[in-house]
Amino acid sequence: MFERVGPLVAVLACGVVGAAHAQGVLPPPAEGLTFAASERVRYEAIDGQARAGFNTSDQLVNFRTTLLARYQHGPVSVVGELWDSRVYKGNHGSPVTTGEVNTLEPVQAYVQLDLGTVLGRGSTLKLQAGRFLLNLGSRRLVAADDYRNTTNGYTGIRADWSAGNWAATGIYTMPQRRRPDDLDSLLSNEPAIDREGAALVLWGGLISRARTIGPAMIETSYFHLGEHDTPGRPTRDRALDTASIRIARDPAPAKLDYEIEAIGQTGSQSISLAPGAARQSVRAWFVHGRLGHSWPGAWKPRLMAEFDYASGDAPGGRYGRFDTLFGMRRADLAPAGLYNAIARSNVVAPSLQAEAAPDARTELMLSYRPMWLAARTDSFSSTGVRDARGRSGNFAGHQLDGRVRYRLSKAVRLEADAVLLAKGGFLRDAPNAPPGRWTKYGSLNLMVSR
Repeated sequence: MFERVGPLVAVLACGVVGAAHAQGVLPPPAEGLTFAASERVRYEAIDGQARAGFNTSDQLVNFRTTLLARYQHGPVSVVGELWDSRVYKGNHGSPVTTGEVNTLEPVQAYVQLDLGTVLGRGSTLKLQAGRFLLNLGSRRLVAADDYRNTTNGYTGIRADWSAGNWAATGIYTMPQRRRPDDLDSLLSNEPAIDREGAALVLWGGLISRARTIGPAMIETSYFHLGEHDTPGRPTRDRALDTASIRIARDPAPAKLDYEIEAIGQTGSQSISLAPGAARQSVRAWFVHGRLGHSWPGAWKPRLMAEFDYASGDAPGGRYGRFDTLFGMRRADLAPAGLYNAIARSNVVAPSLQAEAAPDARTELMLSYRPMWLAARTDSFSSTGVRDARGRSGNFAGHQLDGRVRYRLSKAVRLEADAVLLAKGGFLRDAPNAPPGRWTKYGSLNLMVSR
């Protein structure tokens, strides 16, 4: 399968048109009407799939196009953005979901008002209403994941305030439920406008203070997720309260940097998707720790040790599997797409990561991560592999993850990602574990922006 990469790269390059901007990170406001666009083409392949229920080997070609328009007049901004995410070469054994396909979707359509110092000298206040993207705090709970082919959109209101070292954000939103969600429609890239409504609500916010512990920032957040069934769409009726505290010092040359984030989750949810299913209480938690050091000079090397623990569900009546809500995946753990095996649920994973920038155009990353189950009777992370009796041990395997980025010009970037997973005893011996001792994943990406 991987020997087909070369010819496909040429095909992908021929398919790239258009230009610039994604994930809601807008350029500095300019008066009047401005436009931006982007195109990303990805070929990805996998051998020895680690997730249960899918093709052992597979390949996909992903296209993601974004078109953004912004009108700025004084303190008022009006923004609209269309996303078109499609996938090709999949079949009924491919793990194609709304994470890959969302055709012709107006993900953003909002108005933003900059009220300036209305709350006092030295402060700022911005209000936003409509459809928009969100990247909040560490992005482990609320994010627009850039590696994934589709994004998370939200409809509602947002307020941002800052004064001196203090900053706060509050939201009340209805997350957009991507459609369609049946496999035949997804494989055909059929368009269907996403829905939002009171059946799925996310509200809360965060507050932070810079330079609170020496140069380190401290941040705390709280989010409530409320969910219930709608006709034709059964859910687990989640009612989750998620609170976090985070302390972080940003990387800087010749300095130690660090981060620790602890997240607790309580609430309740149904034990199954069946109508009228009994409810059970939820108590789950997650912790992330990071210690890094950057060196100045040639190559700008950086070495980082990290640790992630996300609770799993164990016998005892309460549900203990951590729910990352709408959090990102790639920046902390591993690629999504065909791999998509590692998420913030039932995983214990220390890691060692090295980064370097040999020149202004090139970025390198390599990480090693051994992984265990936090609860051996629960499914491992997002693989769906489970031993309900807990007899297959708790070691999932060794993951080696690498990435190379190269910028051909200001508008064009290439990226290659590769993951090698040496399956541990659990991923080999659990009753529904896919065959094979190794998972090999690779992707080639071409991104154009203007």
